[in-house]
Amino acid sequence: MTKVKVIYGTVLSNAMQKTVVVGVERRYRHPRYGKYVTRTTKLYAHDEENIAQSGATVALVASRPLSRLKRWRVLKVVSSKTEPVAEIPVEEEL
Repeated sequence: MTKVKVIYGTVLSNAMQKTVVVGVERRYRHPRYGKYVTRTTKLYAHDEENIAQSGATVALVASRPLSRLKRWRVLKVVSSKTEPVAEIPVEEEL
């Protein structure tokens, strides 16, 4: 049984057709100073239906090379940034 590699990240850009740029953060401890450092890696992922919007959190699964840079596919959208926001009533001026 093979393990499927799944990682989670935030969509940085969806300007291309069927491709999204996903930022994946990783934290590690600095070997000398012991401080925790956060690094972001940009990954290009295949999004067949163009469902991932900028700012959404997505799950990515590793795949065969799809192009020069794409090595991941969007498995699902975990949370969307475009959730309904309550409207604030505006008072009309007299």
